[in-house]
Amino acid sequence: MTTTFAEFCGERFPVLSGQPFYIGREATLTVDDNPYLHRRFLVLHDDGGMWWLTNLGTHLSATVTAADLGFSATLGPGARMPLVFGRTSIVFTAGPTTYEIQVQAGSPNISAPTVENLVGGDTTRGVPNFTDSQRLAILVLAEAILKRDGTGASAIPSSAQAAARLGWSLTKFNRKLDNVCDKLDLIGVAGMRAGGGKLASNRRLRLVEYGLSTRVVTRDDLWLLDAEYARNQASDQQ
Repeated sequence: MTTTFAEFCGERFPVLSGQPFYIGREATLTVDDNPYLHRRFLVLHDDGGMWWLTNLGTHLSATVTAADLGFSATLGPGARMPLVFGRTSIVFTAGPTTYEIQVQAGSPNISAPTVENLVGGDTTRGVPNFTDSQRLAILVLAEAILKRDGTGASAIPSSAQAAARLGWSLTKFNRKLDNVCDKLDLIGVAGMRAGGGKLASNRRLRLVEYGLSTRVVTRDDLWLLDAEYARNQASDQQ
C-alpha cells in the first residue's frame, strides 16, 4: 500500500495503519485552538483494507471533494465514508474560520468514470451558471484561504471588506450575494436560507465551502480581484 498522509499549512503528517489519526482542536493533527471546533472532530482510520474518514462531531459537517473525479459530498455528524479517491480535499468551518486539509490516501484507488458509465438514469443537478460578477462575489470571500494554497485557516471577510476589495458599493455586493444564495438555494444547497425564506447568518461561510469544494473558484482566478478593483478605480476617476 502506498503512503497515506494528511497535509495542513504545508506540513505533511503520516497516517499509519492501525493507528487512528484524529483531526480537531486537541488531536493528532491540531489545526487550531478554535473553541468552536471539536477537540476530536474527524478521524482517519483503516478498516477492511480501506481508509475511512469518520465525523466524530455533534454539530459540524465537512465537505469532502475529489476534484479529479468530480466527486463531492458532505460528511455530517456521525457519518463516515471511504477515502478511495487518491488525493482528497476536506473543507470545514468552525465559528468564523474555514479550514482545508488535503489527504493522500494509499491504494486502492478508483478510476474516473467514462462517459459510457454515466449514460442513463436521472440527471443530477450540477453547479449553476454564475455571472462574472457573481463568481467575483464568491471569489473575494474565498481569497484568503486560496492564497494559502488550500491548506490552512482564514477568517472570511465581512461584506463591507469584500465590497471594498472589489471596489464595489456595499449595496452592490450584498445584491450579488443575494443572487448567488438564491441560485444555490434553488438547487438544494444547505445554509443559503434560514427558515421562512430569511437569509442564513452564516451564508458567507457556506459559500466559501461550496466554492472551494466545487471548484467554482480556484487559485488561478485570484488575479480577477485585482483586475476588478483596478477597473472600478479607473471608472471612479473618470
